[in-house]
Amino acid sequence: MLSCKEAAGLVSKSLDTRLSWRERAALRMHIAICRMCRNYQKQLRAMTKAVRKSSAEAWLPPLRLSEEAKQRILRHFRSER
Repeated sequence: MLSCKEAAGLVSKSLDTRLSWRERAALRMHIAICRMCRNYQKQLRAMTKAVRKSSAEAWLPPLRLSEEAKQRILRHFRSER
């Protein structure tokens, strides 16, 4: 059985990469019985979703860039999603 610290690590890891079947199974078992880790997973997913929905314009640094440069940066951010 995973500890809460291990489960939190797997929840975070799952945002960046696909977990192995063993990791997924262990995390599912832990989440099924641990309310605090279940809440942590829900909160982390909600924050990730909110950040992804945020406008790319909000991430631009406050520099004096040409309109062309701004558009190139925005296209780059949009292509990364």
